[in-house]
Amino acid sequence: MTVPEHVVERAWQLAKPILNSGRNQRRAKAKGFAFKLFHEFDNPAEEGSKAHIIKKIFAWGETSAWIGPPGSLKSSLLADAAVAVASGSDWFGYKSKGPVSVVYFALERADLVERRIWATAARRGITGRLPIAVVPGIVDLTKPGSVEKIVATIREAEVEFLEDEAHEGDYVGLAIFDTFAKLVAAGGGDEDKASHQGAVFTSIQRVKDQLGGGGPHVALIGHTGKDESRGARGSNAFLGDADLMVTLSGDAVKTATVTKANDAPEGPIFSFKGEVCEFGADEDGDPITINIVSSEEVSAQVASKSSEPKLTANQKTMLALLADAGAAGLFTKDWDAKGRDAGIGTRRRADLTDARTRLKAKGIVREYSDKWHVNRSS
Repeated sequence: MTVPEHVVERAWQLAKPILNSGRNQRRAKAKGFAFKLFHEFDNPAEEGSKAHIIKKIFAWGETSAWIGPPGSLKSSLLADAAVAVASGSDWFGYKSKGPVSVVYFALERADLVERRIWATAARRGITGRLPIAVVPGIVDLTKPGSVEKIVATIREAEVEFLEDEAHEGDYVGLAIFDTFAKLVAAGGGDEDKASHQGAVFTSIQRVKDQLGGGGPHVALIGHTGKDESRGARGSNAFLGDADLMVTLSGDAVKTATVTKANDAPEGPIFSFKGEVCEFGADEDGDPITINIVSSEEVSAQVASKSSEPKLTANQKTMLALLADAGAAGLFTKDWDAKGRDAGIGTRRRADLTDARTRLKAKGIVREYSDKWHVNRSS
């Protein structure tokens, strides 16, 4: 006797919850690492598969690095981001998914951080309360117990935010650490050593894991090296462990350029200017000033002219060779071969690598799966 197909399907639908329950119980009792099966994966095409705080910039559970030389307004920019996130405001045209709370770990000059945030909120016309907490002092993520202390700090801040009816804050969605160098140095670490940087990133991941739900977005403020085109100062572990790296460059007009992203295109994302605000006077009658991000909109044309990178002869040649390839781009070996034909790397092979990496650091070219393309704005 053949059982009708619809009967089999109905029996299967009834049996699935029981089978899944047994499977989940077995997993709970298992002694190995937790795992997820293919059919349980999130579909990246579905809404909500990746939860954002500020779309395309700050995603729950990820880590971003914001680097630049002295005077590039790194801390001012992240103070601006803190106010935008806490107030549920769009940021440089990128859509906010609603207000969430912010904890800003100010490892240096906490008083300056507080003034920046206060002035930024005032510039945005926010006179009420915001779900932002500033944590002053050194944080050593290399010491046992530091992870638990940071987790406790964030949870205690969340209690304050959630019990305060004066704002619309939610759970902490953004944790800012200013600066990464101080996180490494707090325990006597060295930025040049990958193992020391790796220990800090491991602790950051443990913080996220303990907070659950993927954890907040962690934004790290860092420095570029003496040669800004080579990216972040110290070991390149910094680049490898961040989901998103944004480099700030420019003089009067600053341009934020994605120089590394796990699942987004590289290249310039927005430009901005600084603005000096005065609020009150000190005991000598001198004005109290603070540099924050200006509300003035900067057009893409102005930004590109003011921050146009200077290229060496080798970089110009390599860029021209890649541009000639058009939309198809070039694999690394093919680009190098064309470079050697043009006389680059024949005496010093590293010249090819230097030209590629510096063009990428300047946001002029991008690379994905060993294939290179010229960014549209270049």
